[in-house]
Amino acid sequence: MSARTELPRWVTLALMPALNVALAFVIGGLVVLAIGESPLEAIQILMFGAFGYGEGWGFTLHFATNFVFTGLAVALAYQAGLFNIGVEGQAYVAGLALVAGLAVDQIHWSVVLITTTLVAMALGAIWAAIPGYLQAKRGSHIVITTIMFNFIAAAFMSYMLTQVFSRPGANSETETLDAIGRLPLLREFMPFFGRSPVNITIFLAIAALIGVYYLIWHTKLGFKIRVLGQNPNAARYAGISAVSIIIITMALSGALAGMVAVNEAVGVQKRLIIGYVGGYGFVGIAVAFMGRSHPVGVLLAALLFGALFQGGQELNFEMPSVSSDLVVIIQALVILFTGAMSEMFRPALERLFIRAKPPPEKAVAPAPPANQPKSSGEQGSGQ
Repeated sequence: MSARTELPRWVTLALMPALNVALAFVIGGLVVLAIGESPLEAIQILMFGAFGYGEGWGFTLHFATNFVFTGLAVALAYQAGLFNIGVEGQAYVAGLALVAGLAVDQIHWSVVLITTTLVAMALGAIWAAIPGYLQAKRGSHIVITTIMFNFIAAAFMSYMLTQVFSRPGANSETETLDAIGRLPLLREFMPFFGRSPVNITIFLAIAALIGVYYLIWHTKLGFKIRVLGQNPNAARYAGISAVSIIIITMALSGALAGMVAVNEAVGVQKRLIIGYVGGYGFVGIAVAFMGRSHPVGVLLAALLFGALFQGGQELNFEMPSVSSDLVVIIQALVILFTGAMSEMFRPALERLFIRAKPPPEKAVAPAPPANQPKSSGEQGSGQ
């Protein structure tokens, strides 16, 4: 078997994801064409809905904020060689932070923000650390345990919202935050964003991107996380405790997932309702893999999926024949090609770069000097 060609970094990080996204849009365009609509017009509507006016920008950034948190949660765990499928459940359980916000919502929104952020991160960290402990100490597979914890989280939250924290007379939802305790929306400072729900949590998402980058590539803990993810045997020989790193990494991953509760439940819904996460955790898996588990890539992928969510709603409104189910199919195609089939173009690109690479020059032995004496063998043969 031939050795694998090392592709330039820009090809792996930029060109391959761009080709995957382009292929997804091409196939999505064929689906639109099959129902009798213009793919080009559909793309124009989708892009305008996401970026063509202030309110569209606001919704795109709101969705992208959630995807930054969930994408970083998956990416951080993956750096340690862990596949955290439980981001959905971790974000869901973290929604109970809103109950803590209700206890202080008569003071000021800044107190609500600090309180709910700390509680949401703690709840998400605890919910993720349990599968981390089971993986590190008991050998349970992290994929299986995190998937099962999603179901446990759904059942647990249904019970809490119907039997414990439900507002009297309401259908499985908590009280609403007092006006003074609600997080400021960006439209209060910049009318450009219209009626969009994007709020100051977006600045926490930016801080999370910077923090994760610094943690992974500029701290001792980040170095241990990367070593464990790339070569567990080398980590063991270096004296790195796999048990502690796995548990710490999963806790940090869950804390990032918990921030979805601050943006969505506290910032937008202003109350806790059943199913408020809405699949953000699962999309975060595609965001992380499309972004190559790097904070910059996660940011770009989060913006793409934010645009797909917002533009898809606009497309469904402006082109009624393109149903919401078809919009979901287009989004699923992007997830398929950028996630599960992200390496599809690698063989073709490797062959292309092999052909484009100049052949190595043949080594030519230098000619001996003219006055070099003959060897003893040559002298003997001449006698």
